[in-house]
Amino acid sequence: MTQTFEGPTFEGVAVSLSWIERAVALITLTRPKQMNTLSLEFIREFNRALDLIDVEGTRAMIVTGQDRAFCCGAHLRYFAGPEATFVNSFDARDRYLTDIAVLFDRLEELHFPTIAAINGYAMGGGCELALSCDIRVLAEHAKIGLPETKLGAVAAAGGVQKLIRHVGRSRALDWILRATHLDAATADRYGLCSEVVPASELLDTALNIALELRKLGPRAIAQSKRAIYVSEDADLRTARRYGLEAIAMLVGGDEWKEGMSAFTEKRTPGFDNW
Repeated sequence: MTQTFEGPTFEGVAVSLSWIERAVALITLTRPKQMNTLSLEFIREFNRALDLIDVEGTRAMIVTGQDRAFCCGAHLRYFAGPEATFVNSFDARDRYLTDIAVLFDRLEELHFPTIAAINGYAMGGGCELALSCDIRVLAEHAKIGLPETKLGAVAAAGGVQKLIRHVGRSRALDWILRATHLDAATADRYGLCSEVVPASELLDTALNIALELRKLGPRAIAQSKRAIYVSEDADLRTARRYGLEAIAMLVGGDEWKEGMSAFTEKRTPGFDNW
C-alpha cells in the first residue's frame, strides 16, 4: 500500500487526505499527541476532505487514525483548563456539538461506502465517528465505547441512538451507563464490526473491502445504502416505497444493463473500471 493515485489531496493540522487506490480515498486523523480528538481544526478539515471526495467517481472511503488512537472524542481542553471556552458559552458549545453531529450525519449521506479502520482507541465522539461509517474493521488491540458518564457528560452527536440501533436498548443501556470500554472481540461478538484483524493487517483489510465494493454497481450501492438508512427511521410501507422508487431509477440504466448482461453471459460485470 505504498503507491498513491491521482486525486485531490491535502495535509491539514488534524486531517490528511490521500488516495490509496483508484477511486478509493483515505482520510487519516493526524494529531496522535492529542489522541486525534474532535478539535475545531478536525471539523473544518474533515469537512474539506469530504468536499473533495464527495464527487462522482469516488467508490469508497477509509477513515483511520495515527498511532494508538483512532479518535478519542471531544477536545476536552475546550471544556477544562485554560482553553475551556465552551463551559460558560451555551452558543459556542451548542455550535461545536452540532457541527460534529452534522459532520457525522454527512458520512451516512455519502453516495459511496465508508469504512472505519479502527487502529486503537475509539472513545466517545470517536465511537460516534466509527458508528457513522458504514463498515467497521477493528485492530485486535482496539477499544471502542461511549464512556461519557465517567466524565459527567453524555454522547451528544448521535452515538446513543446509533448504538441502540446496532445492539438494542438493553445492551446500549448497560454499556453507556457503565462507561464500558469494549475490546475488539466483544465488539465483534455483538455485531459492531465486520472483522477483527492484527494491527499489521488493518489497512490492507479495509482496502480489500473497498476493492470488493468497487467491483459492484456504484448506483446500486448508493441506493442500497440509502434504503438501509431510510428504513431505520421509516415505517415498513414508507421504506418499501423507497425501495420501489430506487429500483425504478436503476432499471434500464447503463449499470442495470451491464449487470444483467454479465449475468446472462456468465462473466464478471465491468463495474470496477467505471
